[in-house]
Amino acid sequence: MLLEHIQYENFRNHRSSVFEPTEGINLIYGHNGSGKTSILEGIHYCALTKGFVSAADSDCLLFATDYFLLESIFKDCSGYGVTVKISYTKEKEKLVAVNNSEIKPFSSHIGRVPCITFSPPEMIIVNGAPAERRRFIDNAICQTDRRYLDDLIAYRRVLQQRNALLAQLAEKKFPQEGMLALWTENLSRLAASIVHARLSFIHEFFSHFRELYRQLSLHEEPSFFYRSSLGTLSADSSVDELYRRFTQKYHETESYEMMRAQTMSGPHRDELLFFINGKEIRKYASQGQLRTFLIALKLAQHRFFYKKTAEKPICLLDDIFSELDASRIADIFTILEDCGQTIITSTEKKDQKNITAFSVESLKDNREH
Repeated sequence: MLLEHIQYENFRNHRSSVFEPTEGINLIYGHNGSGKTSILEGIHYCALTKGFVSAADSDCLLFATDYFLLESIFKDCSGYGVTVKISYTKEKEKLVAVNNSEIKPFSSHIGRVPCITFSPPEMIIVNGAPAERRRFIDNAICQTDRRYLDDLIAYRRVLQQRNALLAQLAEKKFPQEGMLALWTENLSRLAASIVHARLSFIHEFFSHFRELYRQLSLHEEPSFFYRSSLGTLSADSSVDELYRRFTQKYHETESYEMMRAQTMSGPHRDELLFFINGKEIRKYASQGQLRTFLIALKLAQHRFFYKKTAEKPICLLDDIFSELDASRIADIFTILEDCGQTIITSTEKKDQKNITAFSVESLKDNREH
């Protein structure tokens, strides 16, 4: 996938900017606060319909303006063009148009323009709460598996309904007989499908990750462990087996869940643990190890996407080189040479071969200065 052109209007600190990257490695450089990250965030909006740094749409408005507009042109590996236009106003909220047709729900666009990101706030994937690692797994699978995205949306809806029912039972407001069993049945089937997809993903993904991590850290051995509320699971556990185990689990904990008024088991409670040399990195790794681990996760995600779809995702890498030595930076550039279109931000212009450098100021309309 290639970004050919993107135009920004009233987006963050860009009143009017245009960016036309090359097919290889692109470097956007400039001082802090000059709008480098906003260039990446606009691309992320067009690819995934939401902000790069999880901000609200209203936060992306240029100061003292009441709308922003993003217009972009992408091209896939077959040469097919995809135009994406995103507009936001405080009155009408966000509109997304793909090839001149408005789309709803926005989730229907996920996977059409595959991309991966790296940004310092994403360090919480490796050192933050379990929810951040679940989100990483879900986002990675959703861009390659439409059924998984549909199951995830349905699971969240059913979970909410089941929790509401448990709350009624806790307050002795007895609903129609059999309603809890019905919601439990639906939740068990969706939970089984989601966990099965996660286990399959982790098994395949880890082979890519291990190879890349060893290129960046020769003397360390990484490992993953998926901790399920069902207990120990095998990578080849079938959907039917997982469904039976979830059904049994919910039956065993039903009284406790009524007392707590919430569902205590399921993929929304699971955890992905990361280790280096047998030690959990969240507890023992240095900042440099954490950053290297996250970079390897993102690059492995790129390889996973490419193998699944035969389409190379766009790489959006924000401030990737902080806290890394020159040798590791050179290793990353070597890997990126095979990753297709990559867009990197840096406070400094890098003297590296095979990159095209852009000053962030050169992308802005002269009337801004």
